[in-house]
Amino acid sequence: MQRTITTLALLAVAGVGTGAVHAQSISITIENTMASDSFFFTPVWVAAHDGTFNTYDGGAFADMFGGLTEIAEGGDTSVLSSRFMGDQPNGRDATVTAVAFDGDAPVFSPGESTTFGLNVGDASVNRYFSFASMIIPSNDLFFANGNPTAYELFDAMGNFNGPIVIEVYGGDVYDAGTEVNDAFGGAAFSQNGGMSVDERLPIRDFFGDMGDADYLTSFVGSMTANGATIGSTFGQGELIARITIVPAPASLGLLGLGGLAAIRRRR
Repeated sequence: MQRTITTLALLAVAGVGTGAVHAQSISITIENTMASDSFFFTPVWVAAHDGTFNTYDGGAFADMFGGLTEIAEGGDTSVLSSRFMGDQPNGRDATVTAVAFDGDAPVFSPGESTTFGLNVGDASVNRYFSFASMIIPSNDLFFANGNPTAYELFDAMGNFNGPIVIEVYGGDVYDAGTEVNDAFGGAAFSQNGGMSVDERLPIRDFFGDMGDADYLTSFVGSMTANGATIGSTFGQGELIARITIVPAPASLGLLGLGGLAAIRRRR
């Protein structure tokens, strides 16, 4: 049974071009689709942009992409947002960080979802969508789209291409290569403790040749920072997150007025 709460989300909003001729709002729903006792993920960074903003490249080093290390190691979206604002022309970008709460912890719990409206500014310019989030608990696992033009929100005339449904699977999780994977080595949002160890390896597919799926299993039975116990893991073929984008109804298209409504749901 679902319980729905309408609330004012704690959201960071920047650079919305409200005066554009083609200004449009979209409604974004983000879901953690993992099993109820599985892993969480951090506030999801999302952006609408002109197709030139590159979150990361697989096979490169994370420190080449400002903000990626901060998301992958601790879920901090501020540095990536700063880089985004510097890279995108002023007034032609829109970025927002969605925060879904489980009690007092700003995390997406398994089964939790949040829906919010986003004014993308000029839809004939900010045609593409990007996202990024950290898997928790972990040392430096994340999911994001590395191809900046993979998800086209609008065509060149500013017409919406949706509905758009982005399904994120376990096989889409990446290892940032910035910390050694160790469930007892300072993994973020874990009560296991320990000291993290830096490493410098390329960004790679977590379930690929260099990944270690047994790393996830080592968290089973451990407690997260908000007191939950990890009871199961996720596999390469498991759906772990879903992002659904549709035109925003009037009740959610509030960014032009300086506000943003969010609807939080839990399974």
